[in-house]
Amino acid sequence: MHIRFGVPADPAYPGRVAAALGGVRLRRYGYVGGVLAVVGAIGLVVSRRFDWSEQASPLWLAMLVGGVLSMLYRPWVVLRARRRSGRYAVEGAYDITDDNIMMRSGSESGGIAWDGVSQVEDTGEFWIVYVGRMPATVIPRRLMSAEDAETLRAFMAARGLLDPR
Repeated sequence: MHIRFGVPADPAYPGRVAAALGGVRLRRYGYVGGVLAVVGAIGLVVSRRFDWSEQASPLWLAMLVGGVLSMLYRPWVVLRARRRSGRYAVEGAYDITDDNIMMRSGSESGGIAWDGVSQVEDTGEFWIVYVGRMPATVIPRRLMSAEDAETLRAFMAARGLLDPR
């Protein structure tokens, strides 16, 4: 397998990549925030309903507010990343072989060996490549030809990195 394709200098592309990677890394804040908000709301309602001491209410209110803020953290970081990354738009390229994924962006280049990849997550627009438990890079499917995308999907599924359809 040898897949090669270019990445145009689109100002929106780095923002989409930052949003995809940031969304994966920050997903747990939404879950923790949801739990904190629910527990805080239940505690606040129960403490008011049973007229317990007023000292408990600030704790429940703090949990509720902390949970809501935690749920809003991910969208805020993603929005900020989209706004800031527009100035990083440069032409780049991907060169994907049976051995590794080579990426070039402007004058920078780097690669990831397939042996180091632990899993690949399909997000629709991108395949997010994980090295260990951390998302390392993305492979943009919409910039590839349909045949190349299907070849790469089959390759990753055969290696056990991506769930087969």
